[in-house]
Amino acid sequence: MKAVVLAAGEGRRLEPLTNRRPKPMLSIAGKPLLEYVLEAIAEAGIDDVVFVVGYARDRIQTHFGDGDDWGVDLSYVVQDKQLGTAHAISQAEDAVDDAFVVLNGDRILEPTCITGVCDALEYEGSPVMAVTRSADPGAYGVVELDGDRVVALAEKPHEASSELINAGVYGFEPSIFDAIRETDVDEAGERKITDTLLSYVEDGGVRAVRYSGTWQDVSHLWDVTRVTRSILDGGAGRRLGVENPDANVADATHVGAGTTVDVHATVRRGCSLGENVTVGANAVLSNAVVLADAHVADGAVVRDAVIAENATVGPNATVVGGESDVVVDGTAYEDVTLGAVVGDNARVGGGSTLQAGTVVGDDALVEAGCTVSGRIPSGTEVRRG
Repeated sequence: MKAVVLAAGEGRRLEPLTNRRPKPMLSIAGKPLLEYVLEAIAEAGIDDVVFVVGYARDRIQTHFGDGDDWGVDLSYVVQDKQLGTAHAISQAEDAVDDAFVVLNGDRILEPTCITGVCDALEYEGSPVMAVTRSADPGAYGVVELDGDRVVALAEKPHEASSELINAGVYGFEPSIFDAIRETDVDEAGERKITDTLLSYVEDGGVRAVRYSGTWQDVSHLWDVTRVTRSILDGGAGRRLGVENPDANVADATHVGAGTTVDVHATVRRGCSLGENVTVGANAVLSNAVVLADAHVADGAVVRDAVIAENATVGPNATVVGGESDVVVDGTAYEDVTLGAVVGDNARVGGGSTLQAGTVVGDDALVEAGCTVSGRIPSGTEVRRG
């Protein structure tokens, strides 16, 4: 059985972190989201994998190559325009000739979810989907069951009728491609696999596989630190960098190769430092993800934040941290834990303060001594006075 992994999306809700990289390549505890997916597939015993790629696909193909490092035979098909999940699956039609499993490339889950779907598909012969429980079902596809049969499926409803959600793992026979072709295009010009499945639901033709293991989704900026902390609490972190003997680096952290943590710096539990990061003397990091080649200078305090590649947080600068209200695509999210995001190559000057919920775009400059909040567009310079 082959696995088809959907990894073509851009992830606009995660800007600026997705301005230069596709969402599945966001780093979680030192490796891309998509790598967790591929590892789960390999552990489930599937060694023939197809990645559906599109936006910034070179970053995916360069990292994963032919899949040999993960013990799989990896090939690629291209979705030139992101026209929905069903359209993405259809791009793999020529690459599969038997039953296959489909996964989203941005969900961290356990191999048992995949094997459960594969086992059910072997005996079912009609579509299979994994379902799991969520504390916030309305943010996903809500599923209603009658026994092991899906009887209702609603995408992000205003009021959730069930705690069960679509886990984003499916099992299909090749006949699904004909069903996709018959699926109507929605108002956004997309074909969604959930719409395709609705034609089966009406006849009781979708089997649900209940899954209760790890299921981590990264949809918003504040999910990056949350999921990283969860993964590190599970023991996934590594300590590869150089830590000054007088530095305080907690357990359940990740310190990438070539990274240095200077004297009396504090890196608290749940933080992840990418490769070639520098953390200056007396700096304090708490619930922070710092990507490759970034620099956190002496005395800086960074809380609840993502510092992107090659970004700089100047000496004695402060990311206040804590809860804030953040607007994403016109939707207000209240009381989310997001100190700040500092985009690729951005610079935050010494003594500056980033209030909770600040998002600094790529290549932006916040001059020394400034206090900023809200969204700072990419390439913008913020000066005092």
